[in-house]
Amino acid sequence: MSDVWDRLASLPPVPSPEGMLAAVLAPLYQDESGDVRMILTVRPEHMNTHAGDVVFPGGRIEEGDADPVATAVREAEEEVGIAPSSVTVLGGLKPVAPGRPEMIIVPVVARVTRPVEFVMQEDEVAAVLEPTIGELLDESRWELRDFHSHPLWFFEFPEATLWGATAFMVRELLSYLR
Repeated sequence: MSDVWDRLASLPPVPSPEGMLAAVLAPLYQDESGDVRMILTVRPEHMNTHAGDVVFPGGRIEEGDADPVATAVREAEEEVGIAPSSVTVLGGLKPVAPGRPEMIIVPVVARVTRPVEFVMQEDEVAAVLEPTIGELLDESRWELRDFHSHPLWFFEFPEATLWGATAFMVRELLSYLR
């Protein structure tokens, strides 16, 4: 799977679109067996929005954040304890407006060096998921479903379901690896 890093070298730079922004970090790391894994989180059920959803670490750009990269890295450290010094930004994906055009999410793809010792902020993170890229590339695991008259991709984990804007981002990232 070492060619994953070569293929991801073709990612475009992280965009900086206009508007009310949020940024997420799509962190990847290589485990001891050589598999490349993605880090996703599950939002707690008590959240007002997106309760129980599978998401990337991230949040709104705050005053003091230099750019979407700074936001994504700060949020990943706050939510799951990924040290900024372990993050190497590889590039960005297309900004996503998840059903609310006034909110734009900027996905930042990064390689994270191991070991990552997860320290979950329990108010925002119920669990951490670490699927391999191989699992995510397995098209038989994905299902296209009708959601309010719109086709959306779904990927089932035992703990939760990946769908919506995050599934869109994951599939775009995977398109660089196919």
